[in-house]
Amino acid sequence: MALSGTSATDENPGPARAVKATARRLLEKLGAQGLSLDAVAHGSGLAVTEVQAVFPHRDDLLTALVIDAYNASAAAMEQADRAAVDAGAPAGARLLAVTRALRQWSFDHPAEFALIYGSPVPDYHAPQETVPPASRTPAVLAGIVRSALQAGELTPPRRALPGPPLIRPEAEALFGGVPEAPFTDIIERGIVLWSNLIGLLVFQVFNRTHDSVRDESAFFDFAVAVAAEGIGLKVPAGEHTD
Repeated sequence: MALSGTSATDENPGPARAVKATARRLLEKLGAQGLSLDAVAHGSGLAVTEVQAVFPHRDDLLTALVIDAYNASAAAMEQADRAAVDAGAPAGARLLAVTRALRQWSFDHPAEFALIYGSPVPDYHAPQETVPPASRTPAVLAGIVRSALQAGELTPPRRALPGPPLIRPEAEALFGGVPEAPFTDIIERGIVLWSNLIGLLVFQVFNRTHDSVRDESAFFDFAVAVAAEGIGLKVPAGEHTD
């Protein structure tokens, strides 16, 4: 479904902000499956018709929340990366900084994290306009890996991809092309890193490791470093606070 409320929210930013703020609160209580325009209207003190003026359907509202969540989480990563670059950090330290930033955002906004990385919402199909915001997170990771490659900070893999490329043209374009040997499979490895990162966050945000991990923050850093080894990048050990 297209985000049919896009123009309306541009024209009425105040009501749109109020509706989305209420919807985010309801996400924490009801989850995405329990979100409805009636519930949002009641929670925001608006009439249902006022909510429908900016978000005609529930899916329009969900799409707006999905886009906001992707953009906000990616912005946290981008800000952390800029700070690391300004400090002259190598690629491994940049990777640790951006993954920590995403982790912090995820713990600060668990309902929104669940919306974009949790179980799919029944009968909701994310439209095309969610793709660019969703691409910002892997784009940050790709930028760091590409910089590491250009700076000679990657160790060649000990095991090459046993067959033809496994990536789609979109992934190749996001990275800026397939590198030459011995890093021809770096994009596939980067996707492994990305999926490992999201899976790790799912475990931590949804408290799946509380009975097996003593220090969640230290474990996160360790897991990122282990995953980064798959692309030949060394992540420095860092201090943590948990």
